[in-house]
Amino acid sequence: MNIVIIGPAYPFRGGLASFNERMAVELQNEGHQVVIYTFTVQYPAFLFPGKTQYSEDPAPTDLKIIRKVNTVNPFNWIKIGREIRKQQPDLVLTRYWLPFMGPSLGTILRCIKRNKKTKIITLLDNIIPHEKRIGDKLLTRYFVKPIDAFVSMASSVQNDLKQFDTVKPRVLTPHPIFDNFGLPVSRAEAAEFLKVDSEAKYMMFFGLIRDYKGLDLLLKAFAQSKAKGSVRLIIAGEYYSNQEQYEKLIDELNLREFIFQYSYFIKNSEVKYFFSLANLVVQPYKDATQSGVTQIAYQFDAPMVVTNVGGLPEMIPDGKIGFVVEPEIDAITQAIDTYFNDDLEQKFRVNFEEEKKKYSWAHLNRSLLDLYNQIKE
Repeated sequence: MNIVIIGPAYPFRGGLASFNERMAVELQNEGHQVVIYTFTVQYPAFLFPGKTQYSEDPAPTDLKIIRKVNTVNPFNWIKIGREIRKQQPDLVLTRYWLPFMGPSLGTILRCIKRNKKTKIITLLDNIIPHEKRIGDKLLTRYFVKPIDAFVSMASSVQNDLKQFDTVKPRVLTPHPIFDNFGLPVSRAEAAEFLKVDSEAKYMMFFGLIRDYKGLDLLLKAFAQSKAKGSVRLIIAGEYYSNQEQYEKLIDELNLREFIFQYSYFIKNSEVKYFFSLANLVVQPYKDATQSGVTQIAYQFDAPMVVTNVGGLPEMIPDGKIGFVVEPEIDAITQAIDTYFNDDLEQKFRVNFEEEKKKYSWAHLNRSLLDLYNQIKE
């Protein structure tokens, strides 16, 4: 088929861009023609709390990526919609993760649908955002109307969709493994890159730091953990929340000597070092849908502690490759202590091979194409 993907891609950074690029490669490998339309302007400054929206990694060499979409220019939306409409693609795939994107994407998709040929499927990362603002539901309803079918990667998102649509085709399929960050490296090489002791044990909080991700819970759990004397905590990711409040908490809990911080956006080429070193990945989220961090941990066979929110427990069979606990300090502490005191790392790591079979990109694409065939002409 002739497929157009609309959403983040190079030169933009982040999990959505990595996902779209990896999905496009898999579709091309299956014989489809794929082009990605990405942004000239993705977010205005007030919606982007990071230092830069752009990747420092090299551009993909095997993908056609067109930078033309301006999310704040309505004339651009109509222009891009007409341009794609004339191409007569069989399928348009788009992402939805933030209500701000509703007006631009909703208008582009309405223009495309006028060709009476193209079918439109959206992959829903969030349909109700973690950080809510006035007008979210209105913008989301505008986006949803031209969509023909929906893909959710967590049952919580599938349930949230019912607030906006109950009749169009939909499928629930898990987030595939992020296998585009390279292969594991030796522990010695990872430790050398990160400038830490290769003999020590490490648990890790990884990813953009927002309040809903519960870093404060992890810090308080770590402070009372019996493992604190022998385990170090790596915090790897750029702060999208107030960094000072977390620095203050680290000092109040007397944790400074037990923590290594890498307070910047981790480039794709560096991800392998962090996950190759980590003995345990902790996701103490207070709210969640699915998580790309989970699927990176799968790639590197890294055991996890996750909280029982959103789609996280769907991805982690409790007691097999990690623990699922309530988003409470004592519960997180107990999981950390049990993991290290009972020396469960190797026991959990050997179980990844079987679990990984559920999360292939080919499986996602089969779900997309099955959904495509359910859409009525």
